[in-house]
Amino acid sequence: MAVSISHLGYRKLSRVIFEWQAADRASLLALFVLIEVTSHWLWCVFVWWRQDLYGSYIDMDLLYPLWTGVTLMLLFFFWMVSRASPIRTDTGSLYKWQAIMITLYSLYIAVVILVMGHSSLVAGVSLVGGAMLGMMLIRRRYVWKAFLAHIALIFLVTLIPYFGFTIPNLRQMTITSFPLDTYSYLTFSETAAIENAISASIFQNGTLSWDTFNQLRSSSAFFWRTTHIYMALPKAIFIIYMFRTLLLILDNSKAEIMQYANQDELTQLKSRRYGLTQMQQALLAMGDKQDFSVILLDLDWFKNINDNYGHDVGDQVLSEVAQTLLKSLSEEAIVSRYGGEEFLIVLPDTTHERAMVIAKQLRKNIAQQVIKSDDGADFYITASLGVYTLTHEERARIQNEYKALALEASTHPLEMRKNRRQGDRRQEGGSHSSSQAGAQQTHAQKRISQRRKRAAKEILQAQLPSDICQRLICIADKALYEAKDRGRNQVVSANHMLAAEKDKIAVLYATS
Repeated sequence: MAVSISHLGYRKLSRVIFEWQAADRASLLALFVLIEVTSHWLWCVFVWWRQDLYGSYIDMDLLYPLWTGVTLMLLFFFWMVSRASPIRTDTGSLYKWQAIMITLYSLYIAVVILVMGHSSLVAGVSLVGGAMLGMMLIRRRYVWKAFLAHIALIFLVTLIPYFGFTIPNLRQMTITSFPLDTYSYLTFSETAAIENAISASIFQNGTLSWDTFNQLRSSSAFFWRTTHIYMALPKAIFIIYMFRTLLLILDNSKAEIMQYANQDELTQLKSRRYGLTQMQQALLAMGDKQDFSVILLDLDWFKNINDNYGHDVGDQVLSEVAQTLLKSLSEEAIVSRYGGEEFLIVLPDTTHERAMVIAKQLRKNIAQQVIKSDDGADFYITASLGVYTLTHEERARIQNEYKALALEASTHPLEMRKNRRQGDRRQEGGSHSSSQAGAQQTHAQKRISQRRKRAAKEILQAQLPSDICQRLICIADKALYEAKDRGRNQVVSANHMLAAEKDKIAVLYATS
């Protein structure tokens, strides 16, 4: 057989969903159906064995053909479970057998629901739960069509009795111990309600004693209720278990996906995208009197390491440098691999003087680190660093400029509405064609106004440009390249560079 009960375990279910071949999944679904049909067959055996007790509740003439049909379905799905392996490589045959399996099961479960007394419990579990389980294991298009066919069948069965047709029913309706000869589908619910009321009348003082329990156990209502529970409850529990497990698998998969998306696989640092996201969040969360520092670090002559020692050693260098950064920095620092041999270090609430001290210590720690390759060659590596600090004064200036832009964008639509009203007055004396052109222009102006309102709202909420992170990194990158030009293995301050440029410009203006 292609599958066994052992495959129903919690740990193997993820393999069933994500790794098993289509033939194995179809065989597993056939195994589930086989278990359900076996439970129905055992019910028929039980009723036949205790027909002296339950014979008055059941149409025994209908039980035997039903039992025969259940036996045939049992044999078919037993054969279906063992048939999946030969058709494993034949996709066309596999799809054909999937269609046959879902069609036969749909017809079978519909017949079972009808002859078992129109139980909404059994119908609901089979219709919804069975369809969801089937979509996990076989072609979804077949399951969807079977689901729609079931819905159509429900409407058909509901309408047929109103046209004078009687649907065979295994349940022999009785009032106490007397058969109800006037039974029809239209009076089924009313008769069942009367029967339940009579069964409930055996209770004394509203409590259940041993004597009343024996009477209740022998009643028709109790028998059919337990039958419906037997048909539906195990299946419902199993389906809920399957979907609970599936949701756990999806949660774990989501966690893994988020980890791969947010973490660089080689260095175990934050990825570039996730690092920038956290940088943006930290920047927006800054206090009024806090500075914000950025360090961009690049390893010197890294290409030569790959060329001389191989890419494996290059990966080793990146991994060891990453661990050095993590050990040298506090938990508040945001460390990410920015790209290649570049690392981005974000230091919230850090002054420029403190950021320079940290950067110089990082340069020293990396330069002192011995890289030991597998071939026994030991070597050192150095790094160049560019540092930029966004002071709270500079951030306040940027926010004020941005708020001014927001105010301008929010007040501009008022002028547009005024111009639109003036245009409407001019259009009153114009031709029909000019009215259409004016309407189009008014509609375009309205769209522009709405876009500007949304932009103004976003600006007021952010209070900083959306590309502020890239601006800070770009300034730190200029300092990094200056460190490279000065001979590498150095730390350069972008703030000092900007101050020197301003002083130089001021001198030029003073002398001109």
